[in-house]
This record gives sequence, C-alpha cells and structure tokens, in this order.
Amino acid sequence: MNPSPPISGRLDSRLEERRRKSGRWRIIFLVCTIVSVFFLAALLAGIVNQAFGYVLVQTEEDPAKLVPEGETLSEQDAQGLSSILQERLSRRLYRKLDTEAPLAERSRAELLGISDAEILKPHVIATWSLFESIFFKPEIMESVVRDYQGGSLQFRSWVSASLLSSSQSSDPLRSGIRGALLGSLLTILFTILFALPLGVAAAVWLEEYARDNWLNRVIRTNIYNLAGVPSIIYGMLGLALFVRAMAPLTSGAIFGVQSEGTSLDGRTVLSASLSLALLILPIIIINAQEAMRAVPQSLRQSSLALGATRWQTVWHHVLPASADRILTGAVLAISRALGETAPLVVVGASTFLSMDPTGPFSKFTTLPIQIYQWSARPQQEFRNLAAGAIVVLLVMLLSLNASVIYMRAKYSNKKAASQ
Repeated sequence: MNPSPPISGRLDSRLEERRRKSGRWRIIFLVCTIVSVFFLAALLAGIVNQAFGYVLVQTEEDPAKLVPEGETLSEQDAQGLSSILQERLSRRLYRKLDTEAPLAERSRAELLGISDAEILKPHVIATWSLFESIFFKPEIMESVVRDYQGGSLQFRSWVSASLLSSSQSSDPLRSGIRGALLGSLLTILFTILFALPLGVAAAVWLEEYARDNWLNRVIRTNIYNLAGVPSIIYGMLGLALFVRAMAPLTSGAIFGVQSEGTSLDGRTVLSASLSLALLILPIIIINAQEAMRAVPQSLRQSSLALGATRWQTVWHHVLPASADRILTGAVLAISRALGETAPLVVVGASTFLSMDPTGPFSKFTTLPIQIYQWSARPQQEFRNLAAGAIVVLLVMLLSLNASVIYMRAKYSNKKAASQ
C-alpha cells in the first residue's frame, strides 16, 4: 500500500494548477482585448481615411476670366464682387437675390458664396482617400495632368465648419448636416425629458415600494425582456401609437401650432422622441434598480430608525447615494438612442430635408439617417461626407460620455469629502 502524499504537497500541486489556469485565462482575455482594439482602430482608421484627402474640382466658369489679370476672385472686395454678380447673373436671378436682401448691403463672404454657387458652379470630378493622398501624391499629380484638364486639385477636409453650418443639398460641395444635427439634438433632448424621470420613478417604486409578490415579479421579468426587444419593434409601436393614433397631439394640431410642412400623420420630432423613450426606458429602469440595490440596507434602516418616512429616506439618502450609477446607466441608454436608425425610419424620419427643425412638431431627420442616406449614394464624394458626419457623431458620443465621467468623478469626490 503506497503512502498518500503529504498534505502540503497536494496543496502545492493544486495551487500550481490554479496558477496555470489563471495564466491561460489571462492570455485569453489579453488576446480578446487586443483583437477588440485592433478592430476598433481599423474602424476609426477607415473613417478618417475617407474624411480627408485630395479632391479634384472643376468649375463651369474660369475664375481668372471674372477679374482683372493678376488678381483672384477671393481678393475682390464687396463692391467688386457685387459688380461681377451684376454683370454675370441673369437679370431675373439678380433681381431675385437683390429682393431677398440687397446685394450692396451683403457681406463679402455672402457675395463670395453667391459667386461660387451661381457663376463658378464647382463640381467634383475625382476624390482620393487620405492614404492615397499621402503615399501616392506623385501618381495623383501625374493622373490629374494626364487625364483631367482645367481641374483644381485641393486637399479637402470633409469635417469642416461648412459641414456643420450647411443644410442638406444635392451638391456634395455645399451639402451639410445642420438639419440632421439639430434634429438629433432635439430628438435626444425630448427623449431625455420623457424617459429619465419616468424610468427613475419606476425603478424607485419597484425597488423601494413594491411588494415581493407574483405580479411584481412578472413586471420585473417583462422589463428585462423588453430591454432585449429589437429596436425596429419599438418603431412599429411608435408608428401605430404616436404617428397614427395620437396624430392630433404629436402633429401639434390639437394645440394649433402645427409646423409648416407637417400633416396630421404625426411624423414629427415628438413622435420620434416618444418612440426612443420607450426604447431606452427598460434600460434606464434596470440600471436605476441595480444602482439603488447597491446602496447598503443599513443606510435605509438608520434613516427609518431616526424617524424619517420612506419617501424622505429615498429622496435624501438612497437617490443621492446611487445618483452617479443612475447617471452612468442613463447616459449609456441615451448614447444608444442617439445612434438608432431603424425605429426612426419606421416612424417617418425624412431622408432628405432642406428645412431645419424648430420644435417638437417639426419634420425631422437625424445624423444616423443622414449618414445612411449618403452612404447609399453612388458618388464617392457623398461617402466622404458620410465619413465626416460619422466623425461628428463619434465626437458627440465621446463628449457625452466624457461629461458623465467628469460629473461622476466630481460627485464621488464631493461625496467622499462630506463623509
């Protein structure tokens, strides 16, 4: 009969086996992290690659023919530009522009813009990515000289001030995301106003007041299930409920403030906001419940023991102690809503909108829909515009998350200092 190994030997072998398992899992986690970072970097590199690069632009009118020899159009003052417009534009178009606002009173920048749009009429002939512009610049120059005549090669950033300030247009050089950006901001603003108070209130009731019975367990289970429902289902619900059934309300007709261009079908910012609020409501409720569940039970018991009511305990102790976690969960939900496309398409967001939304009863489009619409166009320059719009959307999301990180850190430091 072989004697059994000593206890210390068995423990050492078990510890060694645990170390090996831990090392294997650490390697797996590291590989997963590296792969994730690689794909994220590849995505960002692809976006940046399309958002910058050389563009070959050709004008219908030679700018040198509009000004005296040795001068350029951009050097002309307002009076000189006004004279060029009076000479080159048709009488009908000149009178129309002068009626809208006297040309003599317009700024030099405005007159340059009119000259560019109505006389020069530039259009894109070819585009190159940032990678091609950096590493194949001589070949590009040679191709321009050989294959294109009369074109102007310029390095263009599709992420620019004009992208943010211009409305949507069929001309990629003059098209922008102003309407889509305003639509996204308005939609998210009203979504927050509807979803955040309602979600936190529902979480307070479920966590602090609801009894542990079969009905409340069914409600909690279904809230978890609703968090996993595809977003297009919420779009169909919004179409049936907000766009059609509640059309007099969501179109503004019941208030007598119906926006120009809308009808009684309710395809407005308000309908989109309510649909997105339903989409993120389960996420906010679940995150708020988990945040309040993390508050020590002793804090509630101490407050109640000192004579506070349950509501005073929740308002003065539970919610402040869980506010940073609730805020983090809410921002994650809002970030999801900001990037949604499917429910808004179903609700009736416009794919082409030249007017800016002005309120909850306006027709609208959003940045994700604008990006989708440009990406589907056959012209390469519209895909460059889509890349620029993606950069703007990413900056918005990163700014939103960075602001929450800052607020959470500030709140945590304040809470630690008060203890």
